[in-house]
Amino acid sequence: MGLHMLAVSLGEAVALVTVSLLFGMGLAYVLSRFVGRARFQAARRQAEQLLNEAREKSENTVKEAQLRAKEEAIRTREEVEREAAATRAELKETERRLAKREDNLEKKLDALASQERSLQNHERQLKERDKVLAIKEKELAEVIRQQRDQLLKITGMGLEEAKELLLSRLEHEVEHEAAAIIDEAINEARETAEAKSREIILTAIQRYAAEHTSDHTVSAVDIPSDDMKGRVIGREGRNIRAFEKATGVDVIVDDTPGVVVVSAFDPVRREVARLALEKLIQDGRIHPARIEEIVEETRKEVEKQIMELGKKAAMEANVGGLHRKQIDLLGRLNFRTSYGQNVLRHSIEVAYMCQIMADELGLDGTIARRCGLLHDIGKAVDHEVEGGHPQIGADICKRFNESPEVLNAIAGHHGDVPATSPYTPLVAAADAISASRPGGRRESLERYIKRLEALEGIANSFPGVKQSYAIQAGREVRVIVDANRVDDKMAMKIARDIAKRIEGEMTYPGEVKVTLLREVRAVEYAR
Repeated sequence: MGLHMLAVSLGEAVALVTVSLLFGMGLAYVLSRFVGRARFQAARRQAEQLLNEAREKSENTVKEAQLRAKEEAIRTREEVEREAAATRAELKETERRLAKREDNLEKKLDALASQERSLQNHERQLKERDKVLAIKEKELAEVIRQQRDQLLKITGMGLEEAKELLLSRLEHEVEHEAAAIIDEAINEARETAEAKSREIILTAIQRYAAEHTSDHTVSAVDIPSDDMKGRVIGREGRNIRAFEKATGVDVIVDDTPGVVVVSAFDPVRREVARLALEKLIQDGRIHPARIEEIVEETRKEVEKQIMELGKKAAMEANVGGLHRKQIDLLGRLNFRTSYGQNVLRHSIEVAYMCQIMADELGLDGTIARRCGLLHDIGKAVDHEVEGGHPQIGADICKRFNESPEVLNAIAGHHGDVPATSPYTPLVAAADAISASRPGGRRESLERYIKRLEALEGIANSFPGVKQSYAIQAGREVRVIVDANRVDDKMAMKIARDIAKRIEGEMTYPGEVKVTLLREVRAVEYAR
């Protein structure tokens, strides 16, 4: 019973343990399932949250990309529109230029058509004239042939023989008559005028003792270093272009160290450019704005200096009543040179010599001084106005009511117009004296040699000339002729012809003396 009870108790205990164990296992399984499901749901919620966040981020990224794309598209469209507008404007400008060019071409075509019609009319008229002339030439040739046949029958000579005889006689008679007339006229003029003219000219030269007027216009500017030369040129040449535009000169920059050359026809512009460039180099600030400022400042200084020089020259020559423009032109002559001679100093010198010679001849010294001072005023603008400086100067002074004597002296001091007053030859003589006196002028070696060669070439071109030599720096030509071909009277004519040809073909300061030598040598031997 007790065992039975114990067995029952043990059985119950085992059953209880088994049930407890099973219950625990079931509970554990249920708990594990519950915990796993909770973790799964938490993980799922987290995954859904991450997925939502990722989806929001991707949507934001897409929106931002869309916004950037839209902005880029707008910016690109604006650039394209600007470029299209610029292209349209350029095309419109091109169309305008083409239309203008087309109009010009049409006008030129109309003018050419008109000229062509005119030429056709002239050509038709010329053809008609040619026909008439051809008929007249035939008639004239027939008349000449008939007369020639009659002359040949009368003389009994051949055609060529008669022609040579006639031409040789005519040439011989004309040459001898011309030589005799020239010799007689020159001797008569020399006898009456040589002594008095020599006395007057020597007196004028002795009484006027001026310094040598030879001058040299400097067109080179010293550059302290190659770095400064580069600054003068500027980036891509902008400084030098601005300088040339502001001054109107050409600036030459080459490999020569330390030098920049300023070149211009206008001497005043060249002087303004030289001074302005020196100021820029000293200042060191070289850029387009500064260049324009310095050039304008220098131009005003030079213009003021020109007026001062003109007033000083008028006072020195004692010439009053000049117009402001005349004074300005006189001042500009200070920057003008002729064969190295300063034209302003030359004009003052001519004024003094004219007065001295006028006083010796009993003329008005005041008018003579005025003629001498203004005789080369046209050289101040001869690079701007077409024509020779005598006529230019006369036209300028005519506008300022100068007297006829002064105008004729200015226009005729080189023989371009006939002398109508006694002051014109005085100015011509004083001009030649000032230009030809020692130290008055100078020229380059190359031009000097060419001038001597040209003088000798002109002399050698005449028949009968054996040799010629240019001496005294080209102021005299010695010509030796063949005595068997040229007699004494013909020698005078050849000398005169050589002088005339030199006057017509050459440019030279002062005058050139032509001395012709004819020598007869008789040689015999006594045996």
